[in-house]
Amino acid sequence: MDKYLEQLKEEYLEIPIPPEYDAMVERTLKRKNKKPHFQQWTIGLVAAAALFVTTVNVSPQAARAISEIPVIGELVKVVTFTEFKKSDQGTNIDLKTPHVSGLGDGKLEDSLNQKYLAENKKLYQDFEKETKGYKNGHLSVESGYEVRTNNDQILSLGRYKVTTQASAAEEMTYDTVDKKNHVLITLPSLFKDDRYIDVISENIKEQMKKQMKEDSNKIYWITKQDTVDPFKKIQPDQSFYINSKGKLVISFNEYDVAPGYMGVVEFTIPTSVLKDILVSDMYIH
Repeated sequence: MDKYLEQLKEEYLEIPIPPEYDAMVERTLKRKNKKPHFQQWTIGLVAAAALFVTTVNVSPQAARAISEIPVIGELVKVVTFTEFKKSDQGTNIDLKTPHVSGLGDGKLEDSLNQKYLAENKKLYQDFEKETKGYKNGHLSVESGYEVRTNNDQILSLGRYKVTTQASAAEEMTYDTVDKKNHVLITLPSLFKDDRYIDVISENIKEQMKKQMKEDSNKIYWITKQDTVDPFKKIQPDQSFYINSKGKLVISFNEYDVAPGYMGVVEFTIPTSVLKDILVSDMYIH
């Protein structure tokens, strides 16, 4: 099995990826409404997006091999659409774009996938603008994704961006989808009214204090500092996901509520704190 999967990996890595990422994204976004062309770069792009799923569908050997790997079902639903790398004169960019399939709603899938392509297109354009004329500059941009939850009800997909110049800064954003009802879940939609902002914020402050008391290496900005304002409240559309146990997890980017060495920080909110303000227990329980 290992030998066969290694062969699949080698075939995937050999697929040519076009050098002009922005042009590739533009054409990809439009290709659904156009008659396909058969230039080599187009074939390579489509193959890169489809190789893994297609191989599973048409190759009995691959299907048997993959069926023996735990959680491979999650990987079939979210795969890397394309990866673009470039390194030159002390600068580096590495962008991985996720592609969601199997949601049962073409419009929702298209909306998500076009958004992910557009996000990485902007990252690439910003990188090109920032590094234009660089001779000995130092800038690194990396993007990728993590599937946090993929069960019968929920898909929670996170996309990360790490920018390194003088120091590193990491950002994380999430999309959480109701797979049965084909709905993109927002934080406000989970609650009866905006009381959730204060309720969640107070619980997070309690967790911050508890963590700092138990671990001297942890620092959160919950009191007035010389250079930063203390954390007061979450944003109404604060980044979040629902984990595999049906718990709400609130996420903060690096430097939002803590020093940079803490990285992206997350807080799992006890459902007992939320039960009186939830619209229902369908997602969070």
